[in-house]
Amino acid sequence: LRAHSRPARLRPAPPRPSCACAAPPVKFGGKRRAGAAMSGTVIAGTPIAVDFWSLRRAGGARLFFLSHMHSDHTVGLSSTWSRPLYCSPVTARLLPLRLQVPTCWIRPLEVGQSHVVGEEVTVTLLDSNHCPGSVMFLFEGAFGTILYTGDFRYASSMRGEPALQGRHIDRLYLDNTHCHPHRPLPSRQSATRQAARVIRAHPQHHVVIGVYSLGKETLLVDLAVEFRTWVVVSPWRLEQMRLLELPDVFTAEEGAGWIRAVDVTEIRSDTLISWNTLHPTIAILPTGRPVKVTHPNIHPIPYSDHSSFSELCEFVKWLKPCSVIPIVKGSTCQDYFQQYLSCVPKILPDLKISKPVPESVQQQSKRKGQEPKCLLKRAAQHCVSRGVVFESPEKHTENAEEFTGVEAPQQNYCESAFCSKEGCTCHMGKEKGKEELSREQPGAASAGSQTLVSDEHFPTGFAAEYLLTPLNVLKQNSSRKFDELVEDFFRRGKTS
Repeated sequence: LRAHSRPARLRPAPPRPSCACAAPPVKFGGKRRAGAAMSGTVIAGTPIAVDFWSLRRAGGARLFFLSHMHSDHTVGLSSTWSRPLYCSPVTARLLPLRLQVPTCWIRPLEVGQSHVVGEEVTVTLLDSNHCPGSVMFLFEGAFGTILYTGDFRYASSMRGEPALQGRHIDRLYLDNTHCHPHRPLPSRQSATRQAARVIRAHPQHHVVIGVYSLGKETLLVDLAVEFRTWVVVSPWRLEQMRLLELPDVFTAEEGAGWIRAVDVTEIRSDTLISWNTLHPTIAILPTGRPVKVTHPNIHPIPYSDHSSFSELCEFVKWLKPCSVIPIVKGSTCQDYFQQYLSCVPKILPDLKISKPVPESVQQQSKRKGQEPKCLLKRAAQHCVSRGVVFESPEKHTENAEEFTGVEAPQQNYCESAFCSKEGCTCHMGKEKGKEELSREQPGAASAGSQTLVSDEHFPTGFAAEYLLTPLNVLKQNSSRKFDELVEDFFRRGKTS
């Protein structure tokens, strides 16, 4: 950062760069990390896949939906994609620019309206209050009614959403990033005020704010308006801000403002030392995860784009679904919501799961020849921290208040290359034979509990679906199948 005086008021924005394509390609990330794992789901008993881009593992899925542009939700999505892809209009504008997805396959759907796709599924997109363009999906069809939240931050205003008024939800796929009662989070408004207090306590300092490629734009705008200064960003980020049609408080002109937004990986001890040789500088790190502070001028702020535990409880209590299915795999939180589930469950249809596309002999031999040790070795190569160090929240469950301004984790952190969400979750088996390795936005197992899971357990989530279904519904759905199996058993015994 170059030393300069604080402007008394906002100055006109500098001219737009003459060549937007000169900006380097950037992968969107609330979680941009080497080897980040996918956070998508193939919804059992439906032709629907959300944030899931491995056709080899997608089974019979034919309808593909993208909830938002964070990189752990786009693993495997690239210029070679050749299926219709449904998303919000904002995400549709970002896709060709950052991932070079051909526009002929992008199907933007208006938020708040119902759309019939595939002649068998009705979908309604709802704002998920997470990052620009992020949405929830309300699916309706012969399979019942399913609400897939994706990454979301619950707000009481969601109760006024017409599409959810009096709606019976059979399955709720829930963003369980902060599903822990001992990790509270303040509202984003409260976190913004906390950041402003830190800035006021350092009146002679410049301010750098560590953010991911997409998200936390509201925080930057609020601080720019509060302190009447430009927020200096890189040229490619400025292009993105204009594409998102955000307020004109951003500039790429060095020295035009004393607040600067940088990539979160730049918030580390050596960069703070370098910046302070030019001018006294503090860094603000807005995150819901515990962090290891490596410099006294780094100030974590508990600003999260994911729902707190109390918000999750309020949301499920209001919605009263028949079952809750966690989106963050490897984490169980159903017990917290059992008391809020609907007491009048709807009989689920017979869930027929399509078989995965069979592997060729060459693919099988290649997969069998790959030992787990190779994956562990590859993970170790990527575990070097590039910037701020996120600590495992499991160590601080009971006394989260010890962290300065950080009261809850975005997600468990481990030093593995195979992670998902804003922290990470080690389900390395899902990456076995992985072809797509890629980075807020969050809980799961720690590095010390890495386990390998075979591919056949990954795509459907069938067991999790039935574990979360009320017992009386299972009996209604299972009795016919059980009788048929018994008859078939005795029939085969007679013929043999």
